[in-house]
Amino acid sequence: MVLDKAGTPLVLRDVPKPKSGRGQVLVRVNACAICRTDLHIVDGELPDPKLPLILGHQIVGRIEEIGEAVLLSLGIRHSSFAVGDRVGIPWLGWTDGDCAYCRSNRENLCDHAKFTGYNIDGGYAEFTVADARFCFHLPGKYNDVDVAPLLCAGMLGYRSYRKTGDARRLGIYGFGNAARLIVQVALYEKKEIYGFTRPGDRADQTAARSLGAVWAGGSDEMPPEKLDAAIIFAPVGGLVPAALRALAKGGIVACGGIHMSDIPSFPYVDLWSERVVCSVANLTRQDGEEFLGLAPRVPVKTKTETFPLEEANTALEKFRAGKLSGTAVLVVGKD
Repeated sequence: MVLDKAGTPLVLRDVPKPKSGRGQVLVRVNACAICRTDLHIVDGELPDPKLPLILGHQIVGRIEEIGEAVLLSLGIRHSSFAVGDRVGIPWLGWTDGDCAYCRSNRENLCDHAKFTGYNIDGGYAEFTVADARFCFHLPGKYNDVDVAPLLCAGMLGYRSYRKTGDARRLGIYGFGNAARLIVQVALYEKKEIYGFTRPGDRADQTAARSLGAVWAGGSDEMPPEKLDAAIIFAPVGGLVPAALRALAKGGIVACGGIHMSDIPSFPYVDLWSERVVCSVANLTRQDGEEFLGLAPRVPVKTKTETFPLEEANTALEKFRAGKLSGTAVLVVGKD
């Protein structure tokens, strides 16, 4: 499924089968979960995507071919993969490995990074190629469909969650896919969850409580106790000052999305007393490895709704309209 131009539907098209290059693996795609970032790209809210583009960065498949390895000094460990292995391919698809960020364990900030389904063709296809350094072995506990949402909603949600440190009372703004996964981790680690939804969204508030939130209400409400930290998953800038007002002194607001509407002005007193606002950019391989190791122990459970590859536009529209019953996953093949 190919995006030719922002603001237009994807087109089902036959394209040449990709070939694995130096340091890459060729993967037969079995499943690819749909992410809100895919909508941002389709809608033109993220600048300068590769066009034409095959979307998708929560990819599960099996290796069909391993390309020639680059020097081991560049970090590729081809011995860790074999033809037939099941792998996951996430958002972060390539870094230069040599910039100041990469050399200081902050590869998520690499100035020259490339991203799957954005600068690199992704998983809305039967085959894709990926840099072997950025592929993950996947826990056997999960089937292809259920593990796919862990590769972005889970991993980036996990990085957002880790930004909150040892916060005990944790607010979650926006109860979508990432929130529903990370709440499970937070409860496993004995945190108190306060869920914030669109004002009047009783269904999501009920869902938040059913997942274990001690309180759930609208984003225009104040929780019964001040929060130690908050994560904002909804791409709504107006939630930042709202979350700051709900924080205790020294608390942190982590903005967990790649795109957010403008943040309105707010009085300095809402930030004072060493409150902090930070963004969360991409992920590191360490984030992914930690989360995939933790998820089966919790165990993190995903809820999905499947679509055949050729119905990608239908899945995206249902996502946009809020009509999905779980994370949309495109099913391309079977185990």
